[in-house]
Amino acid sequence: MRIFNRAHVPWAIFVSVATVFACWLYLGNFRSETLPPGLRLPPSLVQKPSEHRSVGGTPLGLIFGAIALSIFVFAALLGVRKKLVLWRVGTVQRWLRAHIWLTLLTIPLVILHTGFRLGGPMTTLLIGLYVIVMVSGIYGLALQHQMPRIMMERLPAESVYEQIPHIRAQLYAAAQKMHDSFKPAPPEKADAGAPASSVTKAVTAGSTPMASTAAALSTPTARAKTVVGSTIIAEAIASPAAPQGQTKPAPVPAGTVAAVADRGPATPPAAPTDTASEAALLDFLEEQILPYLAARRGDRFRLGNSRYSEDLFRFVKLRVTDAYRSRVEEIQAWCDERRMLDLQIRLQHWLHGWLFVHAPISFLLIMLTGWHAYVTLFYY
Repeated sequence: MRIFNRAHVPWAIFVSVATVFACWLYLGNFRSETLPPGLRLPPSLVQKPSEHRSVGGTPLGLIFGAIALSIFVFAALLGVRKKLVLWRVGTVQRWLRAHIWLTLLTIPLVILHTGFRLGGPMTTLLIGLYVIVMVSGIYGLALQHQMPRIMMERLPAESVYEQIPHIRAQLYAAAQKMHDSFKPAPPEKADAGAPASSVTKAVTAGSTPMASTAAALSTPTARAKTVVGSTIIAEAIASPAAPQGQTKPAPVPAGTVAAVADRGPATPPAAPTDTASEAALLDFLEEQILPYLAARRGDRFRLGNSRYSEDLFRFVKLRVTDAYRSRVEEIQAWCDERRMLDLQIRLQHWLHGWLFVHAPISFLLIMLTGWHAYVTLFYY
């Protein structure tokens, strides 16, 4: 949640006024000589002399501590409110704003409750836990302000976090399919009555070098490229005007069209294959691409570095012929998308990882603070 908007202004004013009022009460009761005569407390707000040596055991110190403990309990109920979506006790956004500002209010309350002293081992432990909770909470709030901007700048095609394993499996399956297309065709059993097969036809068992497996992908990047390509093709078809300096082709007689249609659809000529290029791509897929796409953590591979990846693919393009360079670009797009998925996972872990420290220590702090209050009220 971003706190730089108008909805947080009333809370900021309330916390500021409450902090000033609490400091005024503290100074008026324990450091009255530091206040000018015009700011002295009225007699009704001055507590009676207490036998307690610490501020926390006095009536005013107990009030500060009780308010801080109540805020701790309220802050812990935010998780319950998020799960009860239909609960009509304020919206989740209002609860979150109250959670942020009221916990910030506990900072002066806790300091005034302790009287600027750590005290015994129990009090020192509580202060240490409280510092961890507050620092982790402020750290998480800062991350929620910065991470959306970072993700927008560095993730042009963000994916749904729960679908990332499925997308990674798609990328690996596409690379495996291309790898299988480069394998030599298994030798067929020769038929005694059949003519010998031509050597030039048994180069590979896969598709032609210009064939692509991108159509089988449904990743965010692949869908974005499909939409852009479809738009360009649609605009080219819809444009009736011929390029400048060229004349429109003459109409074809109807008889000629019918004669061509009777022949059936034309079969595109198969692109020539190159065994050296296919062997280079096959080794590249086996040694670099498939292990990288199948790995659980891609940042441990050298392909996880964008600069290394660009240099490597530039070198691979020099090793293959022009007919295979579209395949290399397709493989590079898979690696780029895998790198973006790894970055999104890493940013998501940074965005939510602080909760694994903040939440359990917060509950521990509440339990120990309750025990501290019980011991102070009934045994001292």
